[in-house]
Amino acid sequence: MKELKDIVAAFEKAQLQGQQTALATVVLVEGSAYRRPGARMLITEDGQLTGAISGGCLEGDALRKAQQVMFRQQAMLVTYDTTDEDDAKLGVQLGCNGIIHILIEPVVPTAPNHPIQLLKACLQQRQTSVLATLFSLEDKKGIQPGTVLLLSQHSVQKNSFFSNVEWPDNTLLQDAQEALRTQLHVTKQYTYTHTFTAFIEVVHPAPALIIFGAGNDAIPLTALAAVLGWETTVVDGRPSYATPLRFPQAGKVLVSRSEQALSQVVIDDRTAVVLMTHNYNYDLAMLRQLLPLELPYIGSLGPKKKLDRMLDELRAAGITITPEQLQKVYGPTGLDIGAEGAEEIALSVMAEIKAVLSNRSGAPLRDKDTPIHAPRVPHNGEPAVLH
Repeated sequence: MKELKDIVAAFEKAQLQGQQTALATVVLVEGSAYRRPGARMLITEDGQLTGAISGGCLEGDALRKAQQVMFRQQAMLVTYDTTDEDDAKLGVQLGCNGIIHILIEPVVPTAPNHPIQLLKACLQQRQTSVLATLFSLEDKKGIQPGTVLLLSQHSVQKNSFFSNVEWPDNTLLQDAQEALRTQLHVTKQYTYTHTFTAFIEVVHPAPALIIFGAGNDAIPLTALAAVLGWETTVVDGRPSYATPLRFPQAGKVLVSRSEQALSQVVIDDRTAVVLMTHNYNYDLAMLRQLLPLELPYIGSLGPKKKLDRMLDELRAAGITITPEQLQKVYGPTGLDIGAEGAEEIALSVMAEIKAVLSNRSGAPLRDKDTPIHAPRVPHNGEPAVLH
């Protein structure tokens, strides 16, 4: 999601400068590659790149192709085959073992629902959306429709190509609705005068992080969250601590008593919370309110004895704590990486939150006996999601 935010910002800057732009999207990968379908990069006519479609090996050639796209105002599908010696001779040398298809489409600001406009609309709504990108593998020199559809729970936005085509049985829209329901990316083929392939992509909103505590150790946590593009809120009862001056990278900084805090924040299934006020009673009051909510992550800074004591006090007060509620509480918060100091602790905490949100173990990749981007294992009845 951070990549999409950066791309939209770069596009708006280019518009102010009167520059043409093109959007490159990885739409299909056969085998292994550094980036997966859905990776994007914006290219301006003066050669500025925002985002990434590889580890750096494709960007130079994609820039040259994008300049052609901007000049001709016609989308282009480019294929890089790591098993092809000619690609190596051209200097691509991906070092992977797959075939990568990249769609490069011109961004026409006057066109209705152009690709960046659809990306921007996707960012403006804090809900899971589906983007559909159409391309032709059969006729790479023919029509390449590009980003044609944005679907969310309450709206559908189509570009001019999609609106002007009478799809048989409206199958593409129906498949997008199914992807939204199952939360699964899918690639399918459709025939309308030409055969097109569609990459139907599920796009989740950026994670939200709520930090209860505005001490010095919360500062690097908000900074790291900002680097990742997460939406961050800092809450504390001390007005001298909870100030925008101390937390310039936080989206919101709130001064609030514990009993009023939750009424001032928005919480959903992509929200993680860390309790680090260093005030036992404040953390206890927040834990009491947070446990019944459907949060994926509640982190408690400090020793395990502190968390055990808080849980015991809540039980003694007659509060039932279910195994499901306990499973989402992490204390001490963070992965065991030998962290010392606020910055390293922040790294440990953010890594654990990311692992939990992605349903990953946080173990070394070298110990993984399946592909890095294998479907994550579903839990609690949820569908698997391809990353």
